[in-house]
Amino acid sequence: MSHLHTRFFVTLIGSLAAFALGGIVMWHVDDGSPVVHAVHGFLIFPCLALCITLATWPLTRRLTKRLERLERAVESLGAGNLSARVAVEGRDEVARLAQSFNRSAQRIEELVCAHKRLLANASHELRTPLARVRIGIELMGESADAERKAGLEQDMAELDQLIEEILLASRLDALAEPNAEEDIDLLALAAEECARYRDAQLDGIAVDYRGDPRLLRRLLRNLLDNAQRHGLAPIDMRIERDGACVVIRVSDCGPTIPADQTRHLFESFHRGPATKWNGGAGLGLSLVRQIAHRHGGMVEYRATTPHGNSFVVTLPLPNRANRCGVTTP
Repeated sequence: MSHLHTRFFVTLIGSLAAFALGGIVMWHVDDGSPVVHAVHGFLIFPCLALCITLATWPLTRRLTKRLERLERAVESLGAGNLSARVAVEGRDEVARLAQSFNRSAQRIEELVCAHKRLLANASHELRTPLARVRIGIELMGESADAERKAGLEQDMAELDQLIEEILLASRLDALAEPNAEEDIDLLALAAEECARYRDAQLDGIAVDYRGDPRLLRRLLRNLLDNAQRHGLAPIDMRIERDGACVVIRVSDCGPTIPADQTRHLFESFHRGPATKWNGGAGLGLSLVRQIAHRHGGMVEYRATTPHGNSFVVTLPLPNRANRCGVTTP
């Protein structure tokens, strides 16, 4: 039987037949007394319910177990485990549903892997012509127009940064957990990054944090780059501790971002209309979110009054994620 409704129908018929057989037996032992009639009348419906329950319980329990396994596989796939699959048992509707899920999960995994390979290969291939162009600019020497040469060098630097960010995004997608955790003084790390910017100010307390220093440095740099490109000086960075969390806040005095654009801020390659001439490819804040999530944290945008913008990164301290109140996708 390959259909669930057929199984349920046959099971129900069998339980009713068993009940009827029991009724016939009881009728044959009936001596005609009122007491026996009363007992028969009292037992008939409980016995019917018991027969149906006993007959259908194994089937329904086996079905619900298979559905529970399928549910866990769906949740695992949604959480990012692209290798999640479910065992195919039987030949009924649930088995066909499991087969469809496995095919879909396999296709999704292949598409995501192909996308990652495309990004990585394209980024690596772009490095070669970039190196040749850079050498050509250097060979131009003093004979080239200084302004044009400076413009070419700026374009090269932006393109090189874009390639680096694409490669980093691909690596973050490929790795499930940080692979280079160390004990870090976040205030010292922030001081090193703020020293690269003329209008950046740093305040806060020293906080020891365990994480990937290269990724956290990129997170701080991208926040500062974003404030410099799209905000107004001065840029203020603060490192604070809030209970079981460490909070990194980067603020600027630029015009606040319209509410209809804030939900797209952390999407890859998103650029608002006001950023058209400010450079950047729209990957900086997306990488900030990925790095924060990789460390179990989150990032959010907050408009300050009367004007200004703040980007707040909240990271749980080691072994305190459950008390930090951080919720990540």
